[in-house]
Amino acid sequence: MLCLLLLACAACSRSSSRAGGEGGARLRIAVIPKGTTHEFWKSVHAGAVKASQELDVDIVWKGPLKEDDLKGQLDVVDSFVAQGVSGIVVAPLSDKGLAGSVRNAVHAGVPVVVFDSDLKGEDHTSFVATDNVAAGRMAAEELARRMGDAGNVVVLRYLEGSASTAHREEGFLAAIKEHPNVHVVSDNQYGGATTETAFATSENLLAAQKAETGAVQGIFAPNESTTFGMLLALRKANLATKIRFVGFDVSPKLVAAVRDGSIDALVLQSPFNMGYVAVKTMTQHLRGQPVDKRIDTGARVATQANLDTQEIKDLVQPDLKKWLGE
Repeated sequence: MLCLLLLACAACSRSSSRAGGEGGARLRIAVIPKGTTHEFWKSVHAGAVKASQELDVDIVWKGPLKEDDLKGQLDVVDSFVAQGVSGIVVAPLSDKGLAGSVRNAVHAGVPVVVFDSDLKGEDHTSFVATDNVAAGRMAAEELARRMGDAGNVVVLRYLEGSASTAHREEGFLAAIKEHPNVHVVSDNQYGGATTETAFATSENLLAAQKAETGAVQGIFAPNESTTFGMLLALRKANLATKIRFVGFDVSPKLVAAVRDGSIDALVLQSPFNMGYVAVKTMTQHLRGQPVDKRIDTGARVATQANLDTQEIKDLVQPDLKKWLGE
């Protein structure tokens, strides 16, 4: 009897919370990133804070420290469901591993918006992200152009189970096949969740492909940590600027590498906009407004030539201090 009473109270609390903005309790939205160390997630956080202030809702930002801690992310999701938050906005570390927790959240009356990286199933309300396949294709076209449409390419993958980077890799490989004189000589190595693991894998990959002898003309890396890990390995081997290199995402060190020519181009998402739109989409849903099932937040290619244009500046140097106090 006591358990039934507690469940009823929790359901009433969630119902009242979801009514926020319509005379009910104030909306409280949990925002759960894949990790909290990369610059990408700081921009997502800033965008989420901006949306919360404009829409007059509360957000709680919490995620695992590293981007390979699936259990940690599952625990965060389950904890927020138990707290009875109004809704959850989450970037899944695994396209399958988080599906059960999201299903449980929705069944418990806590709606979920997925962002950045896709999730198996149809339980979530909306998916807010870059069109990662298209972004991977953008990277392939830029790299092929830089290589003069000929030569050998290596792809340093990110992490098995990460849908966003897998889609970028898929888009890249599909597009590069359309260039018959460009040959992918390695696409089965994973850099892992940190710069350190990506650096170690990159060193081994460059050595295995005899890059120092001129056997590799192009490189693609699909996220911030793999791009920076590969950059460090290229510099250590004295190969930076000698091999055409297209990476993904942004940090001050990666931007500096574009300026000095160590990286030819970066495909940039809009993490600030992603965080903003994800929170806005959840708020609209909780307030009874219709939302799209899939929302593309866009991507651009940053190069030495356009780094100082306003469009790229807004992606490269979002005003984090204004929103995060950092």
